[in-house]
Amino acid sequence: MTQIERRAAELEIRATGRTLEGYAAVFDARATIADFEETITRGAFSGSLLKGDKLALVDHDPAKLLARTRNGSLKLAEDSKGLHFEIALPKTSLADDIRALAEAGSLGGASFGFMVERDRWSGNLRTLEAIDLREISIVNAWPAYPQTSVSARSALQPDSDLARRIRILELESNQ
Repeated sequence: MTQIERRAAELEIRATGRTLEGYAAVFDARATIADFEETITRGAFSGSLLKGDKLALVDHDPAKLLARTRNGSLKLAEDSKGLHFEIALPKTSLADDIRALAEAGSLGGASFGFMVERDRWSGNLRTLEAIDLREISIVNAWPAYPQTSVSARSALQPDSDLARRIRILELESNQ
């Protein structure tokens, strides 16, 4: 069973009126996760953006919905920098709180939840080449990679390097 993975970064989020915008992911930037590094290639989201409803959440919590692509309140696009988002904030207390925090510069950053369609390993470097994006999140506190969760795949040998890395990530995510 594959679980949704999450990645976060301290990125600038701008509020203009009732619109939030920023980047949920940046291409070709290395992030340290446990004992390996990870990077996202340009175009990794392109196939996923063409299909299915994507959500904008707060702290990856589906009970804290801000917007979605299905009704046009969330716009997502890849550009040369990364995965750009634009959220038309609803008139809710949650959205008002997020807007106020964005205007004050107090938000932790942005994040995204995904499943891997294709990745490549080269030593300690994992390159995400095709990502099935499920959601983006506005992160209130610390958008740290150790919060990432990954489940072991049935094809893994229990003593393999990747299985060891996944066990480390699972332990960290349960702390």
